[in-house]
Amino acid sequence: MWLDNWVAACLVPLAAWILLSGLDDLFISIALLLAGRKRFPWPAAAELDGTPERRIAILVPLWHEDGVIERMLERNLAAIRYRNYDIFAGVYPNDEPTVDAVYQAARRHPRLHLAMCSRKGPTSKGDCLNHAYRRMNEYEAAHGFRFEIVMMHDAEDLIHPESLRLVNHFSREYEMVQIPVLPLAMGWEEFTHGNYCDEFAETQSKDIPVRRRLGGFLPSSGVGTGFDREVLGRLGRERGGAVFNPASLTEDYEAGFCLHEMGCSQVFLPIRMEAGGPVATREYFPSSFRTAVRQRSRWVAGIALQGWERHGWRASWRQRYWLWRDRKGLAGNLLSPAANLLFLYGCATYALAACSGQAWGLGRLIPPPLATVYSVTFSISVVQMAMKIRWSARVYGWRFAAGVPLRMPWANLVNCAATVAALAQFAGARFTRRALVWRKTEHVYPASGIPDYSAAAFSGPA
Repeated sequence: MWLDNWVAACLVPLAAWILLSGLDDLFISIALLLAGRKRFPWPAAAELDGTPERRIAILVPLWHEDGVIERMLERNLAAIRYRNYDIFAGVYPNDEPTVDAVYQAARRHPRLHLAMCSRKGPTSKGDCLNHAYRRMNEYEAAHGFRFEIVMMHDAEDLIHPESLRLVNHFSREYEMVQIPVLPLAMGWEEFTHGNYCDEFAETQSKDIPVRRRLGGFLPSSGVGTGFDREVLGRLGRERGGAVFNPASLTEDYEAGFCLHEMGCSQVFLPIRMEAGGPVATREYFPSSFRTAVRQRSRWVAGIALQGWERHGWRASWRQRYWLWRDRKGLAGNLLSPAANLLFLYGCATYALAACSGQAWGLGRLIPPPLATVYSVTFSISVVQMAMKIRWSARVYGWRFAAGVPLRMPWANLVNCAATVAALAQFAGARFTRRALVWRKTEHVYPASGIPDYSAAAFSGPA
């Protein structure tokens, strides 16, 4: 059958890529297992209470966030268990509803300050953050003090009440402190949002901790990141005053990479389960195909394409490995849906052949050495799926995690569409010599289902 011949030909390069990428992922899993359960030096509750509060500035970039920003500010200002902080909200002059929402909130809360961008929006998230940073400088000059830590958050964030105290504590030793970021739970039938839950739970339980232990640079998650003020000042001076790269679609990733290259110390606080839920920044991620593609295309364009264009592979061999992991999705995302289709085709034709008593046509076309390779790639895929289920279950429970095998093919389709969109956007911008602009995600702030952190404060070492 001609279709069998075509499938058999496609399987060879596809299997080679899946084997390469699968062995790479398997290495991370093995590294995590070999590292064992080394205890992270979590501070006791008394240590947090006794750590003097350094002054923290929280920068929040905004564009068309009038529907969520007031609720975000009211909730977080009431929940944060920290006294010595201020919030600087970056807004645009042509976004009057958001400006008005921030202005009204600032009248009620003296620690909230409006930072007006000099140009109409949207420019870029990095540019908006830079304006908030400059407003912070002006506030310091007017009041005669200096912020020691700068944090970033978004308009949809549920900031954990202990987040600032943890950043304050670990900032004595590290110049960049990253609080985990996890999607809020939704029903198992929400496949698109569920993919975010699975991926973030796995990445921040396995990939990022291994990355840190093996000396890799830590990309900032954009929210829940605390930077040492002096380090950001140095980064800004190297860029002519722009602390965050205004030309990058993923200024958070860029900042993490550049700070590591400058020799700064970085730490990711591992996910810790408490009475009220994980100690992490929580938020809702896109729940529709279109909005997920829009967001993920920005991530792919910024991390993989702009990062490759700006930095190439100019790094130590160890860091080149992590650059490879960050960029391999350019190929893997495009090939994954094809792999899913060919797998389904193979299963369907095998079942038909078994039912009819005939020989499996595709099996006759696969030589034994290749059959061994296909078996290995399938086994690696099963192991990786089991790991994803395990980490998803740790955060969201086994009932939700049981849907991982159903959500993975959908995730492959979303990532493929996002990669195609990113390549088209990037190529179009280069062809027309235009800058890539901030294609923001439409945010939703939870009206219910907010984790209850009132049951117990941070309990210290487990």
